Amino acid sequence: MPIVNRIAAMQGDITAWRRDIHANPEVLYDVHRTAATVADKLKSFGCDEVVTGIGRTGVVGVIRGGRGNGRVIGLRADMDALPIEEFGNVPYRSTVAGKMHACGHDGHTAMLLGAAHYLAETRNFSGAAVVIFQPAEEGGAGGKAMVQDGLMERFRIEEVYGMHNYPGLPVGQFALRPGPMMAAADRITIEIEGRGGHAARPHVSIDTVLVGAQIINQIQSIVARNVDPLNAAVISICVFQAGSTDNVIPQTALLRGTARSLTPDVRDLLEKRLHEVVTGTAGLYGANAKLTYRRDYPVTRNHARQAAFAASVAAGVVGGERVNEDVAPVMGAEDFSFMLEARPGAFIFVGNGDSAGLHHPAYDFNDEAIPYGASYWVKLVETALPG
Repeated sequence: MPIVNRIAAMQGDITAWRRDIHANPEVLYDVHRTAATVADKLKSFGCDEVVTGIGRTGVVGVIRGGRGNGRVIGLRADMDALPIEEFGNVPYRSTVAGKMHACGHDGHTAMLLGAAHYLAETRNFSGAAVVIFQPAEEGGAGGKAMVQDGLMERFRIEEVYGMHNYPGLPVGQFALRPGPMMAAADRITIEIEGRGGHAARPHVSIDTVLVGAQIINQIQSIVARNVDPLNAAVISICVFQAGSTDNVIPQTALLRGTARSLTPDVRDLLEKRLHEVVTGTAGLYGANAKLTYRRDYPVTRNHARQAAFAASVAAGVVGGERVNEDVAPVMGAEDFSFMLEARPGAFIFVGNGDSAGLHHPAYDFNDEAIPYGASYWVKLVETALPG
């Protein structure tokens, strides 16, 4: 069960689709061009149903097998780009200032389109394959929106599978694990109020820059000294806004960042200790600080049976020695987690080779990965839904 010959023959077309999407990036839910392109292609392939507007701008295609009724499985790809200016100089470089496909969602969409084309053409399976094209993975929780819009119930999806490219993993390799695969990601906002004043008279002010700096330092002790060293957690403060001139101690400061974890207990601990550390540290300096802790994406947790099945399918495409079935968890987050909370399934990484990292302005999806990813989708359907 190696790379599907028909998929290999389609690589040029799939690559062209990918590069067109790359050149025309759209972010969050504003993926109208991409969604329309996807819907038009699914219709041209002969999908039995093509439904738009699921989760605001998501697209769903239904492909029924050629051998009667059976189970229904969902295959998901994300469509949105990122608000990043592209550094690369490829011919298909982003034509939209400040936006680029820096996470490979263009490749994910194109590979699933290629698989949909093949499945609609051959229908060598029973039941139905539901191809899901999702908006707003990058911080907009488009996966949650589609689930809340009745995705699973409306299309009678029984299991759901996802895929993401992985820089650093060689092309032609896959990786996954049962259980927690990617972290929960929660958003932190800290509003600090002190007493503004002249930079020459700090003793009559309450310096919010100093308070913010001390809060950042103390926050790092939470992971270092409160979380069991055998568990994983990370807290990153990525925004520090205060002041507007060099001789005024600012009245207020704002910190923003994320807290990431792989278990419910650690997630609860991070939230509790952040409140205590932020309030207590600000109080030491006479300032007030308010923490807003918003639980965002949950842990992406693979179901054991479906993860083992996905690994076996990947091994059939590339060979068992090229599938890591126990890859280390990743502290990045994925809103496919919402779909895995709604239905059993599995998320898998496909190798992107020696590329720039995800969310880097020089990142580009590796088109050599296309035959592997698209073949995986095809074989997953034909193996899960035998005729």
